[in-house]
Amino acid sequence: MLYIIYTTGKCNLNCKYCGGSFSKEKMPWEIKYKFDDLKRLLKKDRECYICFYGGEPLLNQIFIKKVIKEIPAKKFVLQTNGLLINDTEFELLNKFDVILLSIDGVKEITDMYRGKGVYDRILENARLLKKKGFKGDLVARMTLTEEGNIYRDVLHLLSTGLFDHIHWQLNVVWSERWKNFEGWVKNNYLPNLEKLLNFWFKKMQEKTILGIAPFQGIFKRNLYGGTMPPCGSGIDSVTVTTDGRILSCPIAVEEKWAVLSEDLKSFRKPEKILIGEPCRSCIVSRECGGRCLYTYMEKFWGEKGFKEICKLNIWLIERIRELKPKIIEMTKTGKIQLYDLIYPTYNNSIEIIP
Repeated sequence: MLYIIYTTGKCNLNCKYCGGSFSKEKMPWEIKYKFDDLKRLLKKDRECYICFYGGEPLLNQIFIKKVIKEIPAKKFVLQTNGLLINDTEFELLNKFDVILLSIDGVKEITDMYRGKGVYDRILENARLLKKKGFKGDLVARMTLTEEGNIYRDVLHLLSTGLFDHIHWQLNVVWSERWKNFEGWVKNNYLPNLEKLLNFWFKKMQEKTILGIAPFQGIFKRNLYGGTMPPCGSGIDSVTVTTDGRILSCPIAVEEKWAVLSEDLKSFRKPEKILIGEPCRSCIVSRECGGRCLYTYMEKFWGEKGFKEICKLNIWLIERIRELKPKIIEMTKTGKIQLYDLIYPTYNNSIEIIP
């Protein structure tokens, strides 16, 4: 089980698509439960993976250190905006198997949504991680907005030579309806997504596997299947809030359907699968898995908007299905190794379905 653990509801940024810190009523800024209750719960799980989350998790480093020292998880993951990396002991950072840094592509896009100067600070801290010898998986965690260009922004981040993998999420969860979503899809997203996919495949033919997580993750699920939803929320992933509740989904901090337990002591492994129709009968359900539990449950853009976003992922999945025989052939001839292509190898909190 992956345990996504809130260290605080406080954030040191106020990104346009997120809104910054949670109110203290929704997500307290400090841990309210007894640490021993968390320790007792997680030590029962021999397949325990831990991801620190927020807010900005590095605002509570004392708690993170305590968890890592006292709870024997198989892997430790950090999702961070990256601004506090330079103020964090490398000894602590090096405990993480995966660090996800939030960055949206080129400088003007990142700074537009996250704040002036954020892009430079994130790259500076990513370089610092590499310079100090961080050996884990460094992931760029993008939010793709109406001003974004998936081909330009992903290739830009790859060109820095800093990130092992990149994944993106469309800004369609909480956002207002875009000015011209249909036009953006037709004239921007799909043409550039096709260019990116073709480039990924071309590099593979040249014996180089680019770490583009959605492509790799969809390919993996085509081969082996996976949970519904693909992030595992409420199936093999749960969230521990700062006030001790356990949720199926880390962003559903006030939705009743997401509450699995009101406290750590009474939690039992979830059994109910929340993703239903039309996803379960969909032609791409094996790879997509319902895309996103929160979006499936809330549908802020309504049924029509929900289906419009589905079409994008159906397109991508069908394209990867078309490439599959050629990719498999490359693994058989030894041009690439299947092991290098399969990602993620465990639930490391990345989201493979945009």
